[in-house]
Amino acid sequence: MKATDETPHDDVLRLLTGHFDQAAGYRAYRPKGVGDWLLVLTLSGGGRFGHLGGSFRTAPGDWVLLPPGTPHDNGVADDAERWELVWAHFQPRADWHDWLRWPRLDGGLRVLRPEGDQGPLVAQFLQVHDLLGSGQRRAEALAMNALEALLLQCDMHNSPETGDLDRRVRRAMAFMEAHLSKRVSVEDVSREAGLSPSRLSHLFRSETGQSVQGYLEGVRLRRAGDLLRRTSFPIKQIAAEVGFDSPFYFSRRFSRATGYSPQTFRRWSGQSRGVAEQDS
Repeated sequence: MKATDETPHDDVLRLLTGHFDQAAGYRAYRPKGVGDWLLVLTLSGGGRFGHLGGSFRTAPGDWVLLPPGTPHDNGVADDAERWELVWAHFQPRADWHDWLRWPRLDGGLRVLRPEGDQGPLVAQFLQVHDLLGSGQRRAEALAMNALEALLLQCDMHNSPETGDLDRRVRRAMAFMEAHLSKRVSVEDVSREAGLSPSRLSHLFRSETGQSVQGYLEGVRLRRAGDLLRRTSFPIKQIAAEVGFDSPFYFSRRFSRATGYSPQTFRRWSGQSRGVAEQDS
């Protein structure tokens, strides 16, 4: 596959899942990664994940986690006829990051190989997928709740040596989430974390896979998505609530992140209350 054959992907605001059974020749190629996290479990057959140090071949029961910005070059393993997998693109809540610190391979790839019976873990992941596609009320919230439980269960199989998220990064996250409606700079966040802007930027990306500003915008857009689903607030008000001075710029960033304009997202989510949209 050439660089021009990059696999398209729209970053998700919360969660997107799939259960695939792919034949030989399947490949996903995103050399710059994406703006969300990707969790993949191999159920049967074999998969291949390319990384800076070479290639990692998965067997049934292998869990792979790709942080934001991690190059994607994965597909059916060369020696396998098929690859059955369950996957989830997701945006973690701030307190999930401690549970995502799995053993790392070169290039940011993270791998977990739990010992013993994985039946409960597999069933939990399939439940995440089933809930999200169930069509029932609050399906996404229920699926996110199930994903949280899954990640906690996976963490039970992780080595304590991986450590928790750096407390300064956690403090920076809490500060940003508490000031979504205000203009927040990297300098403001670094001051709260007790670090220089350059040191915080390096540490934050190392710990989370995202830049400080990228994380902040992601939190803002997810909050905007919640408001679009659950309220009849006009677009101008929602933009201000999540820290965008310009409704036009907010709409552009929201559309770029989700593939939908705020108005279309509201209609698509089924939460529109018939309010007239106001963009200025």
